[in-house]
Amino acid sequence: MKRSIILLLITGSAYIAGAQQKPAAKIGNRVTIYTDVKGSNEHFSSSGTITLTKKGQPAETELAVFVDPAKTFQTMVGIGGALTDAAAETFYKLPVDKQKEFLTAYYDKDKGIGYTFGRTNIQSCDFSSDSYSYVGDNDPGLKSFDISHDKKYRIPFIKEVANATGGKLNLFASPWSPPAWMKDNNNVLNGGKLKPEYDQSWANFYVKFIKAYEKEGIKIWGLTVQNEPMAKQRWESCIYTAEEERDFVKNFLGPTLKKTGLAGKKLIIWDHNRDLLYQRASTVLEDPAAAQYVWGIGFHWYETWTGAGMNLESTRRVHEAFPGKNLVFTEGCVEKFDFNRLNDWSLGEKYGTSMINDFNSGTVAWTDWNVLLDEKGGPNHVGNFCFAPVHADTRNGSLIYTNAYYYIGHFSKYIQPGAKRITSIASRDKLLTTAYLNPDGKIAVVVMNATDNEIPYTLWIKGKGAATKSPAHSIATLIIN
Repeated sequence: MKRSIILLLITGSAYIAGAQQKPAAKIGNRVTIYTDVKGSNEHFSSSGTITLTKKGQPAETELAVFVDPAKTFQTMVGIGGALTDAAAETFYKLPVDKQKEFLTAYYDKDKGIGYTFGRTNIQSCDFSSDSYSYVGDNDPGLKSFDISHDKKYRIPFIKEVANATGGKLNLFASPWSPPAWMKDNNNVLNGGKLKPEYDQSWANFYVKFIKAYEKEGIKIWGLTVQNEPMAKQRWESCIYTAEEERDFVKNFLGPTLKKTGLAGKKLIIWDHNRDLLYQRASTVLEDPAAAQYVWGIGFHWYETWTGAGMNLESTRRVHEAFPGKNLVFTEGCVEKFDFNRLNDWSLGEKYGTSMINDFNSGTVAWTDWNVLLDEKGGPNHVGNFCFAPVHADTRNGSLIYTNAYYYIGHFSKYIQPGAKRITSIASRDKLLTTAYLNPDGKIAVVVMNATDNEIPYTLWIKGKGAATKSPAHSIATLIIN
């Protein structure tokens, strides 16, 4: 049975975005449809046209997707994935022609899906081949600081990616753990906490990292305080309560960034699951002395490990309470890698469900986890193997594209940085939808169908409508010219 997600691009006369309730200018009538459907090998391919005509009040029994370009919300910063040690190592195991294919597939805005956003790790993480540090033991002055480890794979890889974006990559960095000697468990693994006497040394460490990478020609757009600060992991991890993160930002990291000329870097708190998102945000942001340094709140989707579901309302509640701060999805992937599941359509549908709901809740940027992994779901030094949208089979030098790549692509390819989210709502919950007004005047409307049935519906925009269908389990793009 076929499955679908639909992305609509609407091109009309010049519509001036800005105030939230500007009247929309005339919208074009011709709609070209592009569809990805479960069971098909055609991707972003044209599947016909429809025409918008005058359409009055829809019937109560009629399923419709209502779009209102006059109501604008948050601005899109970007969509992308993480440039980890694992991704870099795997990339350099590919033949040169496949390396070029990979870069085009992810970062070319016309031939690929146009990623412009990225994340990388500060020191090692689980998706590194080993644990390592940039400093030697017992060096609070950080005199031994050295990023030579990263110059073998990760730095060249990030440079390749940045070049592929035409220099438009916004990259943020996240630490998984301070050096072992800075922590109360004397271990980069298994949680532990930063010792108070090293608060300033650790704050200085971020500055050292940013300046070292920028010396290599890699601009750092932002940073998170700590990856998953409430998780005691088998891999690199460090625990901060909300109060501890607040005080570290307020008393050390924020002032240090400001003092060293790095106040313009986007500082993101939390960087963990949605389940505790509101508690963390309120604790930090209700303290003005801490909040002044915070640009955004990052979140993941792994609360599903507990059986709690995606807790999608958490993002909406945080945005309602703190509209002046930016929500960023900083990490997500499907865990427990199985090579036999690489063609599983549900991989992409998880992304589509999350992305639509997150954007509708005010999220300004969305970051997948590893952009590339090998045929084992690694490399990973603790056996925490996962899925990526694209895998390299290093045994034969091939690339394998999961449908997650195409689902993400229906957002990253057609919703441009600088786009304004506009109102889009389906009259029934069988369809999920979000919509954006792009800087070039096109409107991208995403409609996702995760059911087993084809669903007829009417696209309705300011008194115009067109009948169409959303195939079962599919994603498509409709462009109105």
